[in-house]
Amino acid sequence: MTSDQHSQTAPPDGPAGGRPGDQAAPPTRFGPALVHHAWRLSGRIVAGLGQLLLWILTGIGRLLRPLAVRIGARLYGRRAVPPGGPGGDGRTRIAPAGATAPLPRWINTWSDFTGSWYFAPLTGLALTIAALAELAPRLENPVNVAGAFAVAATLPLVWRQEYLRPVAAVVLGAFAASLLTGQAVLVTTAFAALYTLYALARQLPRQSAGGLAVGAAVTVAVVYLATGTLDDIPWPAAVVAVLAAIGLGDARRVVETAGRTQAEAHERTSETLTRLTAVQREQAVMRERARIARELHDVVAHSVSMIAVQAETAPYTMQNLSPEARAGYTEIARTARDALVEMRRLLSVLRADAKPDPESAPQPRLDRLPDLVEQHRGAGGHVDLAVQGEPRSLSTTVELSAYRIVQEALTNARRHAPGAGVRVELSYLPDRLAVRVRDDGAAAQTMILNRDGTPSRTAVLDPANPADPGHAGRTRMETPQSGQEGGGHGLVGMQERATMLGGRFSAGPAVEGGFLVEAELPLTRQESTTRDPGSQPPPGPGRP
Repeated sequence: MTSDQHSQTAPPDGPAGGRPGDQAAPPTRFGPALVHHAWRLSGRIVAGLGQLLLWILTGIGRLLRPLAVRIGARLYGRRAVPPGGPGGDGRTRIAPAGATAPLPRWINTWSDFTGSWYFAPLTGLALTIAALAELAPRLENPVNVAGAFAVAATLPLVWRQEYLRPVAAVVLGAFAASLLTGQAVLVTTAFAALYTLYALARQLPRQSAGGLAVGAAVTVAVVYLATGTLDDIPWPAAVVAVLAAIGLGDARRVVETAGRTQAEAHERTSETLTRLTAVQREQAVMRERARIARELHDVVAHSVSMIAVQAETAPYTMQNLSPEARAGYTEIARTARDALVEMRRLLSVLRADAKPDPESAPQPRLDRLPDLVEQHRGAGGHVDLAVQGEPRSLSTTVELSAYRIVQEALTNARRHAPGAGVRVELSYLPDRLAVRVRDDGAAAQTMILNRDGTPSRTAVLDPANPADPGHAGRTRMETPQSGQEGGGHGLVGMQERATMLGGRFSAGPAVEGGFLVEAELPLTRQESTTRDPGSQPPPGPGRP
């Protein structure tokens, strides 16, 4: 071969005859790429089959859903409310479970039985009798070593609730000894051993349960290596059974511990919320009392000031006063001024923990009820005002308290029963003024706090469903009514105003539906007289 032929047949030094320093690209491997594509294709096929199976199961579930609902209704004692029943929204509802539901009753009965003191003796004796009955066909003589092992592996379970660990040592030791001595394996003794492992793991901590699992696995291995007692049972099945029993016990312990922890946390939270609610209510009462005191200060201070002024001017306007009378008027004026100073000091103490009252207008009386009614109507509410009895002039304190009670009741109606019709009734009785405010219920779904007395729960009431139990036990929130003239603290403020006058107050669901607020404010003897015909009467029934 010549040099020219050699140069033509020799491979180039670089790619495509390039420089010797260039590296050649690795050739594509057909085998790994084919395996990768086959793996991805098989995954898509499995995913497609799984999705198809899910569609089939979903369809079957939808077909069987009515049957499942009926079975659940039978077991849990619930009944289905038809679409045309209470509620009227065309949906099928499930009524609350009854007290005599079959499945809960059975579960409660079983729980009571397992928690009783005689559960362990009965089940232990039953297991012992079953073990002897299982062993009897195999032996002619009932008194033998196998029978003793069977009794020793089952009978101690009678005392497992009081002495679990000593009982477990006897049961597991007897079962292991029966296996090592070549005795026949009984279903009852095997069940007793597995149940004992489960009960031990349920009581032991995680580390001790792990040690128990290792010891049980080693014991199974020794039995397989030393004897042929378990030759009919595959060793993986025996190991899995032992570990499963211990694992189930440990899992049950974890669940019970978590349940107790959650219950304790819930109890602590409930106690904290209860204390917080009590503190908030007490603070609301104190704020409302301070606010009422400020209002009464304006009323009483005006009267005392008038006494002081009249006592000071009497010596200059009245002729022929004796020195004793002049000294008496001077003492009256001085005492009135001192009373004003003490009232201001008392008010400063009440204002210590309360925000200053920004109001500078005169305190309202019953002659301003028409303005309050128009304000409620302007906010979209419906209200009727009715006055019964002969209207007469009352003290500023009584009229102010009645006005505030009506104001708070209307504010509550707007917040908790939007769109509801409200009727306000004032009854002038010989010895008292009766105030009655009732709304006919919410016209839309309303969020109500504390339906059943727990401060952490809320509920939505459906006005179209009178069977909703919340309509029977509804309570109004006692929160500050911000943004309202002279707004107070809801039911707390109304009750404080009535109590301050020695009257009566009640608030709750009305018998005919809706929410009812009633207050009776007693009058003094001077206030029970007929008012001056020339004075301006409060609004009558014909006024809006």
